[in-house]
Amino acid sequence: MIYKFKCKVSGDVIMMGPNGDALLRAMGREPSRQGIIEPMACGPALAAIEQAVVADDAARAEAARDAAARGDSPPARDGVGLRQRLWPMVDMLKRAAAADESVVWGV
Repeated sequence: MIYKFKCKVSGDVIMMGPNGDALLRAMGREPSRQGIIEPMACGPALAAIEQAVVADDAARAEAARDAAARGDSPPARDGVGLRQRLWPMVDMLKRAAAADESVVWGV
């Protein structure tokens, strides 16, 4: 499944299924084909995303420290990190909150 998040005040954000599912779970929602994030829910959604990004960054840093402590090379980064992957959605949610607009997908 492909997610296409839409908002009147920004460009569309398109994510492949697993990434969109992870985004929705990070926001405390169950993945679904359709949905809406009301303007009042943008703030809590942004906070939840930031918390997930901080946890991901901490886990990567801890893995690197553990590898260094063992004398191993740090683990290879697996492509695009969560911070980079979710940045377009963070921008969309900020714009939506500022303009009092909703974010929708699957409609």
